[in-house]
Amino acid sequence: MSKPVRLGFIGCGSVMQGSYVPLAQELAREGLVELTAACDVDEAKVKSICDRAGILRGSTNYEDVIGSNDVDVVLVLTSMPQHGPITKAALEAGKHVLVEKPMAVTLEAAAEIVTIAKTSKGHLMPAPHVVLSPTYQRIWQRVHDGDIGKVCLARARYGWAGPAWGKWFYEPGGGSLFDLGVYNVVTLTGLLGPAKRVTGMVGVAIPEREVEGEKVRVEADDNAHVLIDFGEARFAVVTTGFTMQKSQGPSIELYGSEGTLHMKGYDWAPDGYELWRNSFGAWETHLETNRKWPWTAGLRHLVECVRDGSTPLITPEHGYHVLEIMLKAQAAGKDGVAKDIESTFVAPTFGEDGPKIAHQLDHNPSR
Repeated sequence: MSKPVRLGFIGCGSVMQGSYVPLAQELAREGLVELTAACDVDEAKVKSICDRAGILRGSTNYEDVIGSNDVDVVLVLTSMPQHGPITKAALEAGKHVLVEKPMAVTLEAAAEIVTIAKTSKGHLMPAPHVVLSPTYQRIWQRVHDGDIGKVCLARARYGWAGPAWGKWFYEPGGGSLFDLGVYNVVTLTGLLGPAKRVTGMVGVAIPEREVEGEKVRVEADDNAHVLIDFGEARFAVVTTGFTMQKSQGPSIELYGSEGTLHMKGYDWAPDGYELWRNSFGAWETHLETNRKWPWTAGLRHLVECVRDGSTPLITPEHGYHVLEIMLKAQAAGKDGVAKDIESTFVAPTFGEDGPKIAHQLDHNPSR
């Protein structure tokens, strides 16, 4: 595909305006994309971002974006409960889709989306995009080269005090696990492989919040510990919540039979890693190789895949597996019974210079 890939944005909130649009504008300056369309239920918001970002046209109806002949890639950046229906419609229309996390809020909806993606002309790439960072890929290689031996335990953490905007964060279909913990679950499953079983303690710790100047009742989880069993007595815990005022220390910790590995920073904003090997006997610090790496990097990756005819490293099956872990952790938090994980996925593999195997298309992408 030699012409610019044409982008259509659905959802013009802070994620789109503050994160995806700057990257899209960078890609446009490189001649790789055109910013064709934007949609939001708030007409004033649509007009404002179209004027500021140079997007050709706006709408308050997402079907206008999905049905446009001059849109190749649809970015679904709405509130979480809307992700599933919009993603399904876009795939059925033959569009490539980048959907923010999670791809849906029920397993039934996500399963249908994964099935549709298998025959759609377009790719489906669910967020988060943490496996694309240079630090993640170097850590993956260290783990799979056996530098710390068998990984027996892992810990992951991501949280903050919680948003004061967007009531949907605290409504059914929202919550800290879907918004924050999802990054950690993607990272851990990418490094350690598919999970076998999950349990958790998930609930509402702060029952009332002030959002956009109003008091709201919190109905979605804002606090969670999730315990994941990867088989062979390999366990990981994810700590997440809209309940952490501040935190320090590594966000990802891997404890192996022959050493320890820590990711510095967050998995969505890594700052290198630290490695202890018993055979070496000292901590090794490895600095971040790309401090400008953005957590929205999946957009560049998807654009490159559309242009060169390759398949994205981030798969619908991985997104579904992560959603199953989160939903079953929530269920376990209610009844106290650990849940088996029925889905699986194939994680991308990496070498010194990135992916070891080029994943080629097994169907023709829309052009």
